[in-house]
Parts: sequence; C-alpha cells; structure tokens
Amino acid sequence: MADWPWPRAINPLYEEVKAESDAWFKSFKPFTRESQLAFDKCDFEHLRTGCDLMNLFFVVDEYTDVESAPVVREMVDVVIDALNNPHTPRPQGEILLGEIARQFWKRAIKTATPTSQKHFIEAFTDYLESVVEQALDRDNGSIRTVESYFKTRRENIGARPSYVPAELGLHIPDEAFYHPVITELSYYIADLIIIDNDIASYNKEQATGDDRHNILTIAMHQFGFGLQEAMEWATKLHTEIKTKFLDGLKRVPSFGPTVDKSLEEYIQGLALWPRCNVCWNFESGRYFGSKGLEIQKSRHVPLLPKVAKDLGLRRAGCSTTGLPVI
Repeated sequence: MADWPWPRAINPLYEEVKAESDAWFKSFKPFTRESQLAFDKCDFEHLRTGCDLMNLFFVVDEYTDVESAPVVREMVDVVIDALNNPHTPRPQGEILLGEIARQFWKRAIKTATPTSQKHFIEAFTDYLESVVEQALDRDNGSIRTVESYFKTRRENIGARPSYVPAELGLHIPDEAFYHPVITELSYYIADLIIIDNDIASYNKEQATGDDRHNILTIAMHQFGFGLQEAMEWATKLHTEIKTKFLDGLKRVPSFGPTVDKSLEEYIQGLALWPRCNVCWNFESGRYFGSKGLEIQKSRHVPLLPKVAKDLGLRRAGCSTTGLPVI
C-alpha cells in the first residue's frame, strides 16, 4: 500500500463515537472474559453506524467461526430476520445476535437514505449467506481454488456492507450503484482488502488450524507454493488489482450532475477502505497483539505454534434473556 494515492486519515470525532458504540455493544455481555479481552484489542473506525457495524461483524464472525454449517444457518437466519424487522421485538430465548442486529439497524436507518438502506440489506444478506458457505467448507475440510475463493470471499470479507456507511446520506439509484463499472470497482477494493487481510491474519489462522479460507493457503495448495512463494504471488496480484482500480476510475460513466456528485463521494469512500484496512491490521491488536507497528516496519512475523481452537465463544452464546443457547 506504499504507493496507494489515498493517505491514512481518521474522523476527528472517532474517539467520542467509538466510546458510545463500545458501551452499547458491551451492554450485551456477548463474550466470555477471555473473548472480551481479545475483542478489546480491536480498534474500529468511522462514526457511530460504522462503529456499530464493525462490532456486529466481529460478533457474527466470532460466533459463527466455531459452529457447524447447520447452526450457522440458524444464526444467519436470525440476523437476516432482525435486519428486515428492526422495530419488532426479538423472541424470548433467541441468541443475542438477533437483538444486536436489530438495535444496530434500528439506529442506523434513522440517518440512512432509502436507497442506502436497500443496498445495505442486500449486501449484508449476501455476506451472511457466504458465512454459511464458509461453514460448509470448514465442515467438509474443503480448500477452494483461487477463482472460487475470490468469488465467495468478496462477499464473506464483508466489504460490500462496509462500504454502506459512505453511502448513508447519499441518493444513488440502482442504475448507477449497480452499473458494471461501479460494481467492478467495488470488487477490486474487496480483493485488495482480501489479500491484505489474509496476509495479516494468516499467522493467527494457521496456528488454530483455521487457514483453509485464506488466499495464502489456497495458493500453496493450488500452485504447490511454499509460504514465501505464496506471499510473493499475492503481492504481485495485489499490485495488478491496484492498477485495475485506478484504470477503472477513468471509465466511470456520467449519470447527471446530482448523481455524479454522490457517486464521486461514494467512490472516494471505496478508495479509502484499503488504507483503512491495512492500518487497522497493524494498529489494532487483532492479528499482531502489541507488536503491530513494529511488524509493519520490520515485515517479519514469527510463525505461532499450533494450538487448539478456543470454543469458548460457543459456550458463551447467551440469549437476550440470559438463557443458554441450545
């Protein structure tokens, strides 16, 4: 990302809004003490809806990562229903994912245009469906091809719904939002995030045996690479995708002055995401603990020893009423 034209920046209200979002999220007590400590190492950006969305992503990811596909299917259906019915109280005894999603979206729609609401529901539903696909791959021990992986991971990485905070106050009609060039640009950004995220998360994932859904493992499996060769291959691919995105900006069509202005702001939001993601990878404690900035400079990551995956989150899955989830 050294030559990416969009520099690091952060919203001046970040600390204040993050504190509000964190207080709301922790009120659910969704994790065990150990899992909460892991969560607290993370550091999320953007304003309230963006902060809440990152929290929602985190809890969906952590809960579903330790479950079988049928259980993940049930969890996903709860979240989808909650997002589509944000003003309807959740059933007694339901896993708390439903109430977290409902409160998040009920608050978000207060400041979201109808078109951005529609686009978010579509994008987040696609993301959730891909989470079920990932669980199926995990259950079956499957390792995808590079092409198949990118196809599902573009949804599974959660990039498309993460773009929506940049659109919340904008009116972008479907013919512009889903135009092939705009869709192409959004997928280029998703691919950059995928590669950066998979490189950063590989060490943590290989240590827990959860690296089948990682581009480095997939490249090693498909092409017979060693880890260093896979890193070099991913780096080259990252450079090619950056070039495609910058070239694609020259092909954005006009939809009239009003829509063009909104579209320009939205694309700016897309372009900021890879920088945001790579900064988060190193500045949060999610993947590198307290050594992120040091590793960002040294580029050297000692591989962690293999450990058993902690299923504590499965046991911590309490409902909104405090009842254990069966």
